[in-house]
Amino acid sequence: MGHFDALETRSQDAREAAQLAALNGILARQGGAALPDLAALAGLPVLRKAALSDLQKAKPPFGGLPVGQIVHYFQSPGPIYEPGGISHDWWRMGRFLHALGVGAGDIVHNCFGYHLTPAGMIFENGARAVGAAVLPAGTGQTELQVRAAADIGTTAYAGTPDYLKVILEKADAMGERLKISRAAVSGGALFPSLRQYYADRGIACLQAYATADLGNIAYESPAMQGMILDEGVIVEIVRPGSDRPVPDGEVGEVVVTSLNPDYPLMRFATGDLSAVMPGVSPCGRTNRRIKGWMGRADQTTKIKGMFVRPEQVEQLVARHGEIARARVVASREGEMDVMTVQIETRATNPALYEDSIVATLKMRGHVELMPPGALPNDGKVIEDRRSYE
Repeated sequence: MGHFDALETRSQDAREAAQLAALNGILARQGGAALPDLAALAGLPVLRKAALSDLQKAKPPFGGLPVGQIVHYFQSPGPIYEPGGISHDWWRMGRFLHALGVGAGDIVHNCFGYHLTPAGMIFENGARAVGAAVLPAGTGQTELQVRAAADIGTTAYAGTPDYLKVILEKADAMGERLKISRAAVSGGALFPSLRQYYADRGIACLQAYATADLGNIAYESPAMQGMILDEGVIVEIVRPGSDRPVPDGEVGEVVVTSLNPDYPLMRFATGDLSAVMPGVSPCGRTNRRIKGWMGRADQTTKIKGMFVRPEQVEQLVARHGEIARARVVASREGEMDVMTVQIETRATNPALYEDSIVATLKMRGHVELMPPGALPNDGKVIEDRRSYE
């Protein structure tokens, strides 16, 4: 059915040149220096959610960050405050709905919440961008939802992956046959069995990766091979606890720079793990892809009564130029916590690292030296092997 716009099929060189120009325009408005290329982004600090919360507490509601034309104020758990706009595809969700095949003539059964948090409005704005009408359903009162879906004839669902199943089962119990044939889901894990359940009922289900702060980051196309990055963001994958990008293919934390002129965020850390995929999607969209959600980057773990954080593991790596990667493993011996520090290095003497471990991790641990490349590619810098059952 074609593409949402010409941006989806441009060359990567053209895309990166346009993104750099937009980024430097934002930096200029903030009084910052222009960057020579996108790789230079790695020299700017990462903004993590805890730091954003601190900024907002000091200077409510948006922490003194630049905002443009704002018509909505949202509050997400934390609390974290986000601005919202209503201009065309402000959250960039129309691109995803178009990829799903939603457009003029469709009625979107929008089960994302409209109260305080922005998810409902994000998908409302996306539906408007593709010319679809909306039933602002939210969650709950499932019997009334089925009644409305049947009477109005809603054709597409937007909401968390599992709530549509609740609606469909209630419709079955009420003897109603709904017209929903596409599902745009986000905000939770879409298990293959659930996607198949929808497919068996004639419902095509695709997922978007979006946040309240950033809007759409990446989305599935009908090719269903990874998630294609949105055109309005620059995505980096960094080592958890650090500001440093990892090589393509390695799992790390998703860090996003939003080019939305009304609310530009520089190197905002999502707290999610993913990895860049090689190649491009067979659907014809040329932007890079990520593998989707692969876990949480904040692996803070309490060992021997002390918190160990990813940033501390990064400090250990930074102290020694020969360390490729490191991982802290928490385990139990009898009734005692044990900390093992696995270090990828060509060095052969574990004693080299004992003082640095105490200085950065604040406790002693077993040292296990491993050849470079030996640790799993799973984005973990802290692994908890203790059983809690």
